[in-house]
Amino acid sequence: MHYLNISFTHRNSTLEIREKLSYPDNEHKRECLKKLLSCDDISEAILISTCNRMEVFCNCSDVSAATMHILKMLEQRSGISIEELEGRADIFDDSSAIHHLFSVAASLDSMVIGETQIAGQLKDAFRFAYDNKFCSKKLARAMKSAFKCAAKVRNATDISSKPVSMASVAVSQLKSLVDDISSKKALIIGTGEMSAITAKHLVNAGADVYIMNRTKHKAEALAKECATKVLDFSELPNAINEFEILYTATSAPQPIITDEIIESRDFDRYWFDLALPRDINYSKGERINLFVIDDLKLIVDENVSSREVASRAAHGVIGRAIVEFFEWVSTQDLEPLIKELYTRADSAAKEETQRTIKAGYLPKEYEAEAQKMCEQALKRFLHEFTTNMRNAKEDTHTELLSGAMASMMKEKV
Repeated sequence: MHYLNISFTHRNSTLEIREKLSYPDNEHKRECLKKLLSCDDISEAILISTCNRMEVFCNCSDVSAATMHILKMLEQRSGISIEELEGRADIFDDSSAIHHLFSVAASLDSMVIGETQIAGQLKDAFRFAYDNKFCSKKLARAMKSAFKCAAKVRNATDISSKPVSMASVAVSQLKSLVDDISSKKALIIGTGEMSAITAKHLVNAGADVYIMNRTKHKAEALAKECATKVLDFSELPNAINEFEILYTATSAPQPIITDEIIESRDFDRYWFDLALPRDINYSKGERINLFVIDDLKLIVDENVSSREVASRAAHGVIGRAIVEFFEWVSTQDLEPLIKELYTRADSAAKEETQRTIKAGYLPKEYEAEAQKMCEQALKRFLHEFTTNMRNAKEDTHTELLSGAMASMMKEKV
């Protein structure tokens, strides 16, 4: 079996492409995972869909067949040709797939290096797939090791010493454009983690913050947590024309703010669309300064530069973690084989003892001692072999020994 990761991120795809490939809610994700597992070559799968990435991580028997199945599925969803999808995608298998997964978990592949959201998003993706039986022990091993590696990176480097996220970058961008945001009215639409981070940053800056969401009780809960006010979602058409500052990060499948509800005003407005698919779709020039995810790259690039030393150290931690992971996986895969081998040895000892007694070579009263002697002889023979299996450090050695063991087990004892 192989690990396979097909990745579309801010590194290889435009915002428009990522938007077409996104799975905004759990129902869409569930349907995607069902289609993934409809392929005989794919046994387990996890879907990661965030504002900056759409990735499929799976366990498969045939990398080429699984890759083609995934690309065909994405072509049907997005309307983008397989040729373009294949040209854009980063495709990783086996050790490179694990390296990529560990890098994502440690936030080294994020637009904002060291941001704290991706670990939670990855855990949510894994939990959803695992709870709904789309993945099992193969991917669980990899994901749990990825989270362990991410913790090592945080402890061994200062990459997350000043935690940032796309939301905090967006607020920093606002501060660079507006001299003083204290007492200005700001509207946040959505109640996810991105909205919560934005609300806390704006409140700390002294803004008069309002929360809006289709489900009002969620808006009220976030408002209570962040000490803000609540605005009913029905007020959206009026609110967008009254507030100077707007941040939106919903999971709506279609834009919620369009030309039809936008009116001209005699003051500048600063809108930040942090959603994917995007929440805002307008073409008017109504003194609206609109920023989407990919517009925040300048601050992001500065972040990458400032964390270059920490990134190099983090990659070293990841490299060691990958070696440990595959050594551990090889022992986990061997244990059932070793257990089966000892079980067969015990059966062989019992069978040979009974045959010897039946043939009259030993009296019946010696049966227990004879069987014990046979078992000890077989265990002594197997001990060195199985110890070498467990201690093998190189994959080639492990494969040779594993092959020899499998061959032995095929023989009739």
